[in-house]
Amino acid sequence: MGSRHLRFFVPALPLLAGLLSAGQSLAADNENFANYSTLESASQAEDYFDGEYSLGYTKLSGNSNSSSLRTSTNLTWYDGPWSWNLYGAINSASDDNETSAENYNLGGRTRYNLSDENYLFGLARWRKDRFAGYNSQSTLAGGYGRQLLSGPPQSLSVEAGPGVRRDSYTDGGEKYRALAYSGLNYRWHVSDTATFGQDLVLEATGLNLIMRSQTSLTVAINDALAMRLAYDVDFNDDPPEDAEHKTDTTTAVSVVYNF
Repeated sequence: MGSRHLRFFVPALPLLAGLLSAGQSLAADNENFANYSTLESASQAEDYFDGEYSLGYTKLSGNSNSSSLRTSTNLTWYDGPWSWNLYGAINSASDDNETSAENYNLGGRTRYNLSDENYLFGLARWRKDRFAGYNSQSTLAGGYGRQLLSGPPQSLSVEAGPGVRRDSYTDGGEKYRALAYSGLNYRWHVSDTATFGQDLVLEATGLNLIMRSQTSLTVAINDALAMRLAYDVDFNDDPPEDAEHKTDTTTAVSVVYNF
């Protein structure tokens, strides 16, 4: 637990710098990099379907024995005022054959545009993190969203609403908690090849505040492939007693395939 860094972050920096000057276009402008962020508007979608698969994996042996895996799938459909999304993600890491990080995420989201700027949203998600003190967490939420910027080059949407979360603990206990949910999604198309993203989600209950953030830079290789550099922060101000830390961070480089 604590900071977890994928080992090819530093070697990949020269490649990312070279890609910034590439002459290709991004495969899709409607990516939702952080799977828990706000959902793209159907009015901004270029096609009725947008899908991506990302994979990052490293393995070191010799004086240091470690491995890490980060993979996710993101599928989005658009129809009139509606947007629908399904996603799944796995992150794991080990040092000297001992698991140091392991979490799983599944979820679905929907968005209905009331106008160009206003929308309603709903979401359901399930998360399992072996080292966060929970057996699993399941969240349902819905409410109102506002499209503040509709770019390119920049887009920004925010949303908020009530929800409920089921916390299942490692000792077998469980609790249902009412929560206040809010989310933010920001995209800046820095160039024809590079997109900066910032995603943020907050879940506030009477017990604790959970924040999940992803800062990302995605650079196109060609129409189908891209490289993504991402920095994730997962914060819980009052985790269960068997959680070692309040904050986890992950720095990762992944190859993204758009289809």
